[in-house]
Amino acid sequence: MASTLYTLVIVIVVAEYLWSTWLTILNIRASLRPVPELLKDLYDEKQYWKQQDYAMTNRKFSLISGLVSMLVTLAIFTFGGFAVFDAAARSVSRFPVVQALVFWGIFYLISWALSIPFDVYRTFVIEQRFGFNRTTPKLFVTDTLKGLLMNVVIMGAVLALCVWIYTLTPRWFWLIAWGAVTLFSLFMQYFYSQLIVPLFNKQTPLPEGELRTAIEAFAARVDFPIEGIFVIDSSKRSSKSNAYFTGFGRRKRVVLYDTLMEQLSTEEIVGVLAHEIGHYKRHHILLSSLEGFATNLLMFWLFSLFIGSKDLAMAAGCSEPSFHVNLAVFSLIYTPLSLLLDIVTNVLSRRHERQADAFAAAHGCGPAEAAALKKMSAKSLANLTPHPIVVFTEYSHPTLYERVKTLMDNSL
Repeated sequence: MASTLYTLVIVIVVAEYLWSTWLTILNIRASLRPVPELLKDLYDEKQYWKQQDYAMTNRKFSLISGLVSMLVTLAIFTFGGFAVFDAAARSVSRFPVVQALVFWGIFYLISWALSIPFDVYRTFVIEQRFGFNRTTPKLFVTDTLKGLLMNVVIMGAVLALCVWIYTLTPRWFWLIAWGAVTLFSLFMQYFYSQLIVPLFNKQTPLPEGELRTAIEAFAARVDFPIEGIFVIDSSKRSSKSNAYFTGFGRRKRVVLYDTLMEQLSTEEIVGVLAHEIGHYKRHHILLSSLEGFATNLLMFWLFSLFIGSKDLAMAAGCSEPSFHVNLAVFSLIYTPLSLLLDIVTNVLSRRHERQADAFAAAHGCGPAEAAALKKMSAKSLANLTPHPIVVFTEYSHPTLYERVKTLMDNSL
């Protein structure tokens, strides 16, 4: 059984990379398709070929980084890396919580170190070449170190909590740990803007003026309470733009990228926010959270079936099962199911996006949001002709063509 699981892990790791490569090839072929008539005004000929170059550059980069990730994973697994890390963890402490933290700490630091060269190349070569990067080397280093510290603290705390729960009640570990992780995720969603964003960006209240008045007027018209409207200095890292809401109930915040304010008119920004308000009005945030909680519950339950498996540990070259080793092997075996669940989630997400676009259009913001989407897509050199299979499996949003068509068809 252990040898079968060993082979299964290798097959899954390789198959995942081949699947990703096939999707990339499909997108390369789809890039040759003509741009839909509705989007012909997005790029002139020079910008169109720049977009094609940007897309191809990112696809090649993705294939190379994915190949390196696959080879490293296979090397660690097949050459006894799990057993070496497990032995190191057991030499540090006999307590399961400490062992798990050491084991996964080694994994995370290796992954982090390997990702740095790719992050540097993506930021200072690819994004710089196409005019998106505004990150300085100093800011990159501080962001990287802050991200490392934040992930170690948060992920370490969640892992330690789960292992501790398992040591107290192995039988009901999956249910109690799921409940604890769910509460933690709700806490992070509620306080993300107040706790995490300030570590990386400066948030300032949007000053009084035309834009603030327009946002507040639309929110009042659709009975959507907001606690405040803030601007973050995203322009110090990238020229790309976005906007989002955080919080629940009456404590919802509007957060605007300063680049969004540079690129869009007041009417267009209100159109973008009308779409986001549509998500709340159609209860998409709640539904998406419930979907995520259900997926996590399934994952915790399945892991509980493997957590004490000696065969799973032996497949990784270890002589006895442990929470940390079995979790590592399980996470690899779980990949196919995770990909399938992601497809289902993306199908539902695209449905929600269409409904939110329809909401914005029904409230008079269709043309404005369509114009905003086209501007943001042009600025970010978005792919206008993705392959339908790639859209079905990987896109959480409908294509730009579909969204613009929905907005125009549902406009008042």
